[in-house]
Amino acid sequence: MKRKRITERFPFLLPIRKFQRNLFFYTQMKFDSNRYSNTLAKDLLEYEVFSAKSTLINHNSGYDLKYQINKVDNLKLVAKTMDGVIILPGETFSFWMLAKNAEKHGKYKDGLVLINNQIRPLKSGGICQLSNLLFWLFIHTPLTIVERHSHSTETIPQPKGEFPEGVDATISEGWLDIKLKNETRETFQLSLTFDEDFLYGRILSDTFQEILYSIKSENLRYAKEDQKIYRYNQIYKKGHSFSTNKMLSREMILDNKVEIQYDIESEIGFVKEGNTKWEKQLSL
Repeated sequence: MKRKRITERFPFLLPIRKFQRNLFFYTQMKFDSNRYSNTLAKDLLEYEVFSAKSTLINHNSGYDLKYQINKVDNLKLVAKTMDGVIILPGETFSFWMLAKNAEKHGKYKDGLVLINNQIRPLKSGGICQLSNLLFWLFIHTPLTIVERHSHSTETIPQPKGEFPEGVDATISEGWLDIKLKNETRETFQLSLTFDEDFLYGRILSDTFQEILYSIKSENLRYAKEDQKIYRYNQIYKKGHSFSTNKMLSREMILDNKVEIQYDIESEIGFVKEGNTKWEKQLSL
């Protein structure tokens, strides 16, 4: 049997542990060698590098809709801390270095989060949707991902067609961040906007991008192991010349394995123990 952490056995200690972790987390960033992006500009850079959108309300979550509505409010608070942020050459973007002050714009509400592989309501819940979108945006640029963490389990069906399976980035203040570094000579900028249905993200630059990037999921399959269903796939990033459309690069950036904790079998068919079921490749 897996040994429980002390905060699982004594939940009242969790706020103390979180304070301790956050103090160490931000102190470490203060004294490391990175220059963190912190300039928010209202004027947008000239060239759009890539854009995407993410559905705000997931009607298939299986939980009370109020948590989805609360999640949207939480997302808007965090978005205000990084909308328009400039990422200069040599600078590092950190989700938490910006988002730590989100409650200056209002109070977080209860949204759904994954804790110890269980879905629970928690203040600030749901903001992983923004980190997922950011990761999807960033991998379509020449910016270098220096920290990213995947979800170990998928507990809620995701909207179809927005991102390939396994392209995600979980965050947890004090523990898990998403960071990228601008190792180019160009300046980039993040833009985030909302309407009633979607969160929109754009990456902009001060320079026209000759290389365009595309992301493709390959070798998607499902396997049942010890009565649990897992999804496997690889994510490839391809670089193409804008002027000639010639492929200049191809690299595998993710090799995924994630446990699926909702009813996926009704969608893909029965998965036998020890066997795999292959699905068509996705290309977005």
